[in-house]
Amino acid sequence: MHALHTSKPSLISRCSRLVSALAFAAVVAGCAATAPGKTAVRLDDTPRIAVISAFAPELTVLLPKVQQPAKHSVNGVEFTTGTLEGKPVVVFLSGISMTNAAMNTQLVLDRFNVSHVVFSGIAGGVNPSLHIGDVTVPAQWGQYMEWLMAREDKPGQYSAPAWMKSELTMPAFGMMHPRPVEVRSASSPKLSKKFWFEADPKMLATARSLQNVGLEHCLAATCLKQRPQLVVGGSGVSGQAFVDNKAFREYAFKTFEANVLDMETAATAMVAHSNGVPYIAFRSLSDLAGGGEGENEMGIFMGLAAANSAKVLQAFLRNHH
Repeated sequence: MHALHTSKPSLISRCSRLVSALAFAAVVAGCAATAPGKTAVRLDDTPRIAVISAFAPELTVLLPKVQQPAKHSVNGVEFTTGTLEGKPVVVFLSGISMTNAAMNTQLVLDRFNVSHVVFSGIAGGVNPSLHIGDVTVPAQWGQYMEWLMAREDKPGQYSAPAWMKSELTMPAFGMMHPRPVEVRSASSPKLSKKFWFEADPKMLATARSLQNVGLEHCLAATCLKQRPQLVVGGSGVSGQAFVDNKAFREYAFKTFEANVLDMETAATAMVAHSNGVPYIAFRSLSDLAGGGEGENEMGIFMGLAAANSAKVLQAFLRNHH
């Protein structure tokens, strides 16, 4: 046995080596697929609409309606592919706030064949003519918390660095001056500055065509004073703050003419722009961002608002071609 072993490897030994080699090759291939500078492996080649929500109550309304669901997990994010209102979709939670939204919007674009990006969720109302339960579909989104925190020269008087003054075209809120963000894309690789990221005109036209969506106005025994409405157009702003302040709400409406503010959409809009993918967002008012008479209303109405946003999203998918 000893002589046989030294002159010719046993079948078991050769098989072990083969398995080890194959395992090593698989590891190398996996590393190559995700190494810097390499293209990430696509999990699905079907052209799909990416449907994004920020946190669980928003997605809970939509997931049970996905037909032929299949689950995929990347970096802890669960993606569900299937069809919704007859359209191929990939549905997932971005996570709350700007970095999560940007990171996971790019992740879905890298791992799936995404034709359009749609955001559905809740937001704080800024326009005083809008009410809780209304669904807004802004024509453009901006990152309103890309600030200059200005130097206070005298009490209540602020100054900006000379080299920055040309880009400070909007009124400040105390020391806080809004600025554009730097952006580039495959079609425009040179860095430029941009504040507003426009929703896709064709998708907006579909949203404007929607009729009789049947928005909810009661949650259990609590009913809204006004019947919710669908408002298409205007502006939305996003930033890394939960806003529950009357004075800031008034500033945001006056400065940006915003209908709503949230913590994700403008980040997703910027990623979509940089990738050349059309996007749109449906945001229903869960609260008035500090403009209500009592405590913040989000805890009471977020379920109703999320349901209304989902209803408009579904109507949009039925009608978009």
